[in-house]
This record gives sequence, structure tokens and C-alpha cells, in this order.
Amino acid sequence: MIEGLPQMVILHTGKSLKVLHVTGSEGMSMPEHISTKEAVIIIQKGSAVITMKGNDYPLQEHESMIIPGGEKHTLRITEDFQAQVIMETDSHIKFINS
Repeated sequence: MIEGLPQMVILHTGKSLKVLHVTGSEGMSMPEHISTKEAVIIIQKGSAVITMKGNDYPLQEHESMIIPGGEKHTLRITEDFQAQVIMETDSHIKFINS
């Protein structure tokens, strides 16, 4: 694991969808990356900011956002954080400069 990155663990995998559990501490971030297919992030605890297309999208507990497949974005945790990400089973997270 790269220091400072939130942790991601696959909770469930079905025939067409999987659920990831994402946790992190205030100040952690995920550098620019994509999901190869559309993904839904649901904030369970804390808060974060997703930056996409030059815009900041603050997300609080119980809020959600659909992230288009192939869209470059970053995630910055602003308060200790737990979220679930739902995506297709064959979708992957790819970092842009790694």
C-alpha cells in the first residue's frame, strides 16, 4: 500500500456488481485516477471532496455521487471517512501516473 492512500477492500462480488469499502483519515487522498466503468460512491461517515473536470464536489455523510467511467478525478478526505463504492465486477480503478 502507498502511504497516505485510503484503504479499499472488496466486501461483496455478485454476478454483475461489486461493493468496495473505502476508509481513510482526514488529510489522506487518492491522486488522479479513473474507474474503467461508471461507479457510485456513498459516504457512510465523514466527508471528502471529489475533484473532477476542474470542479470540487464536497460530499458529506449519507450523500452519494455517480462517477462516469473513464472520467479523471481525485478524492481528498476532509474528515475521517468511510464509504462504499458500487461498480461492475469487471471495472477497475486505474491511477493516471502510476
